[in-house]
Amino acid sequence: MRAVTWHGRADVRVDTVPDPTIQEPTDVVVEVTSSGICGSDLHLIEVMAPFMTVGDVMGHEPMGVVREVGREVTAVKPGDRVVVPFNISCGTCWMCSQGLQSQCETTQNREQGYGASLFGYTKLYGQVPGGQAEYLRVPFGNTLPIKVPDGLPDDRFVYLSDVLPTAWQAVQYAAVPPGGTLLVLGLGPIGDMCTRIAHHLGIENVWASDVVPERLARATARGTHVIRSTDQAQVVSEIRDATAGRGPDAVIDAVGMEAHGSPVATIAQKASAIVPDAIMEKVMQVAGVDRLAALNTAIEAVRRGGTISLSGVYGGASDPMPLNKMFDKQIQLRMGQANVWRWVPDILPVLTEGDPLGVDDFATHHVPLEQAPQAYADFREKKDGAVKVLLTP
Repeated sequence: MRAVTWHGRADVRVDTVPDPTIQEPTDVVVEVTSSGICGSDLHLIEVMAPFMTVGDVMGHEPMGVVREVGREVTAVKPGDRVVVPFNISCGTCWMCSQGLQSQCETTQNREQGYGASLFGYTKLYGQVPGGQAEYLRVPFGNTLPIKVPDGLPDDRFVYLSDVLPTAWQAVQYAAVPPGGTLLVLGLGPIGDMCTRIAHHLGIENVWASDVVPERLARATARGTHVIRSTDQAQVVSEIRDATAGRGPDAVIDAVGMEAHGSPVATIAQKASAIVPDAIMEKVMQVAGVDRLAALNTAIEAVRRGGTISLSGVYGGASDPMPLNKMFDKQIQLRMGQANVWRWVPDILPVLTEGDPLGVDDFATHHVPLEQAPQAYADFREKKDGAVKVLLTP
C-alpha cells in the first residue's frame, strides 16, 4: 500500500509499505478514506524528530471502511464505516472506565514513562503505524473504532478522530462560568474548533488571538471577537479592556510549542537538526526546549482565580514556568491528551442532527495522498490559506 512516511526533519515522503494484516483476534483492518494532517504531525518533522525512525508511517486522524475483522470482533463488520481515535485504548481497563482513555493501562508505554499509545506518533507513544495510508490495522475492534452512519460526507465525521474531542475537552476543562469570557490563543484547527464549540455550548463572550488573516476571518465570520496580534502585551491589554480590567475567566492555549518568543528554546530546537538523535532524546527528557510564549501569555492574561486549559503540545521536560505568579493569581491549570471516547457520546449527536459546528466546510484543502509532502510544506508555512488539510488515499 501507499503511505506517508517519515524520513527526517522537514522530510516526509509517500512510499510503498507492506499492507497491514490481522495480528490479534480483536484486530480490524480499515480501508482509509480520509486522514487529516494535524499540527502535532509538524512536531514530528521538527522538535520531536529524535524520537522518530526512518520509514515510520505517520498520521493519527483517519476514518474509513472496515475491510477485515479478527475472529473475536463482533461490534463491527466488513463494510461498516468507522472513525479511528488517535489514542489507542482498550476501553475496558480501570483508566478507560474513568474516561481517561489517553491513559489506557493496556497500552501505556511504561518503559518510556508515557501514556496510551498513539497512532503514528513516535516511539514515546508506541511507534504504531499511522493512518495517512491506504489501510490501517486497528486493535481493540470491539471498543476502539467509532461506528458512524452512511449517507454523509467524510468531513462530517473525520474530526471525531482528534480535532473535535481535543477541542471539546479543552472547552470543558476551561470551565467558563455563565456569562463569562473565554480567550483562545491560536486559531489553527484546534483553536478554531474551540471557538465554535464554545459558541455552541453557550459561552457568551468568545475571544481569540492570531495573526494569520485567513484564520482570523474564519473566526470572525462565526461571531468570535478577534485580537489581531500574538504579542503578549497587546493581547493582554485588549482582553483586559474587554473584561473590566480583570482578564478572561479562562484561556485555552491551543498553540503549544509552536509559539515564538524564546531565543534559548529556539536555539535548542534548531540544535536537534545537527545533534545526534540519541543525545537529543536525553536533552529533551531533562531540559526545556519549548517556546513558552503562548503559555506565558495565558498566565498573564487570565483573571485571578481563572483557569488555563492547555491543549497545545509541549515537548520539553524542564521548561521554566512562573509558579510564583501562578500561585499568586490562584490559577487553575488543566491539560492532557484528549480522551476521545470520553466525549464521543456528547459530540456524535451534534454531528448527526445537523452541522452547527461547521465541520462540512472546516477543511480548507482536500489533497490526494500522493501529494502529502507538498501539503505538509504548505500547512507548515501556512501557505494558500491552509488551516486544515485532509488527505484522500
